[in-house]
Amino acid sequence: MRLLRTVCSALPRGVRRCSGGTHNKVRVRFAPSPTGFLHLGGLRTAFYNYIFAKKHGGDFILRLEDTDRSRLVPGAAEGIEDTLEWAGIPPDESPRRGGMFGPYEQSKRLNLYHEAVQTLLENDTAYRCFCTPQRLELLKKEALRNKETPRYDNRCRHLTTAQIQDKLSKKLPFVVRFQLVEGAPSFKDLVLGWTQHDVASIEGDPVILKGDGFPTYHLANVVDDHKMAVSHVLRGEEWLVSTAKHLLLYRAFGWQPPSYAHLPLLLNKDGSKLSKRQGDIFIQHYEKSGYLPDTLLDLISNCGSGFLGNQKGRTLPELLEQFKLERVSSHSAFVDLSSLPEYNRIHLSKRIDSIESRAELITQLQTVLQEKYKDLTFNKDYIERILILRKGHLCMLTDLLSSNYSYLWIRPSVYLKDLHSLSNEATEIGNLVVGILQKSHNDMNLETLSKDLKIHLQQLKATKYSVSMKLLRRILSGLEAGPSIAEMMMTLGPQESIERIQNALSS
Repeated sequence: MRLLRTVCSALPRGVRRCSGGTHNKVRVRFAPSPTGFLHLGGLRTAFYNYIFAKKHGGDFILRLEDTDRSRLVPGAAEGIEDTLEWAGIPPDESPRRGGMFGPYEQSKRLNLYHEAVQTLLENDTAYRCFCTPQRLELLKKEALRNKETPRYDNRCRHLTTAQIQDKLSKKLPFVVRFQLVEGAPSFKDLVLGWTQHDVASIEGDPVILKGDGFPTYHLANVVDDHKMAVSHVLRGEEWLVSTAKHLLLYRAFGWQPPSYAHLPLLLNKDGSKLSKRQGDIFIQHYEKSGYLPDTLLDLISNCGSGFLGNQKGRTLPELLEQFKLERVSSHSAFVDLSSLPEYNRIHLSKRIDSIESRAELITQLQTVLQEKYKDLTFNKDYIERILILRKGHLCMLTDLLSSNYSYLWIRPSVYLKDLHSLSNEATEIGNLVVGILQKSHNDMNLETLSKDLKIHLQQLKATKYSVSMKLLRRILSGLEAGPSIAEMMMTLGPQESIERIQNALSS
């Protein structure tokens, strides 16, 4: 049975709309196992599928591969879809949203897999295997003792019909294996180019249906991609060797395979693989830490390829405009997680610049401030001024909840006697600054205020300018370091700054 070829209509290079299903359009899927929550590598795969689909007017499918029932994590399935929605790359079809090709959980599609297995048994490309776990373990130990790669010896492939019927009549447990044949078809990967892996020469026949009636990854993957009319499979490079098995399965079924694009590995900066053991690679961790969705998408697009160079600060619409699959490199992508705060600073600044998204930030900040300072109320205009004036200095919105910014929300307790330990001219300094603030109350700006403070405070004979700044910083914030005094006064506003100075001088 020869591998069916595809004749495609005119589309951008590397794109085809033909598939084994009935829909003549681009359809891609992200198919994680709900054995854990979504991490950075998974988000990257989902993102490339989403952006490829949207680039070509296609559909992005979320399918949960939940047939390994022993490893399921409660809440992981819902968490994966929640994360995609939070990231701004929601699926068009999914367990939650439904669709024409559901169900979208493999555990609810068992009848399809059983029908597919029956087809393979009838055309002699699959067979029942009655080997016991004990025999398989002995094969494994023998191979390791001989320093060989463990593999099944395909023993049950050669059972006669009579032998099979005898074992079935005795109700012996069995699995179903797929026959790997030599001469696996080559295929043109849309990222890596022409490739071929003759898996039959290095692997034994794989199990496609387990004893519990659930399919293994290879069978379910092929059946679902065909039944869901998937036109393109974009997945990690680690699945490249498996593609040979999948193409053999397509050939056995007489189905046309989708196009494949294997994305380069996403590695840590030191070249090591991203691992689920790294607690800081899970998307929920970043979300709870206050990182923005655009930050993560920007990072993974910059450390990878498929876009126009490295340009920090790109939003999803800009990434969509730039993306081309032929720009994806075959080289591994290195992600520098230490650069995340800088990416977030850029995207937070963009949100502050936008009137619409700034209003959302104000509401978010007002809510968390109310939770932290339960007895206080927070004026939206005041919060907005703080966001605008601190734009570019904040990496995270939650920075404003840190002790370094507590002076913005509560007045520090400062007494005149403490100020005298810095300068005997504390009262004169305070009154001088109050006069400056009162004079420029209506048209105060950072440049003018900085200049006026320096001119007047440098005229003091007994107190150095740096000491005057230290004294004012203590009055305004109670801190030893922070933004410049002029920046503090601009952020607090002239009236609040005046009241803090006067309260300190009268204490």
